[in-house]
Amino acid sequence: MAEPRLDHVGLSVHDLGAAAQWYCAAFGYERELTLRVDAIDLDIVMLIHASHGDRLELLHRPGSAAGLRAANPAEAALSEAFGHIAFDVRGLDVAFERAVSLGARPVMTPQPSPEKGVRMAYVADPEGNLVELVERP
Repeated sequence: MAEPRLDHVGLSVHDLGAAAQWYCAAFGYERELTLRVDAIDLDIVMLIHASHGDRLELLHRPGSAAGLRAANPAEAALSEAFGHIAFDVRGLDVAFERAVSLGARPVMTPQPSPEKGVRMAYVADPEGNLVELVERP
């Protein structure tokens, strides 16, 4: 049996088009496919990163309501749920400024991570979801 690997992360959003546009602009994703599940009135946009193949699935269902919108990572850790999504970036300071210039809210400016030799920062995407930026040596 092959070892399992993470295929994608699903993120429910209020504005599917705007979220897709932001994640493509901020992190270099491309739209891979668009799906519709009529039985539950669900729209899906699957994003893929052309260079390394990771995928981010954005979902929208009319009538959905905002869930946890933690102000920072410490608050997110108080909820037993997915608290944030993290992206490995090169040039943390530039990636942080780019995300903010595209409409993200700065949460934690670039700084050393608790993990030795690693730097990190946090932003909240335009809908308020926490996004960690990690730069490894």
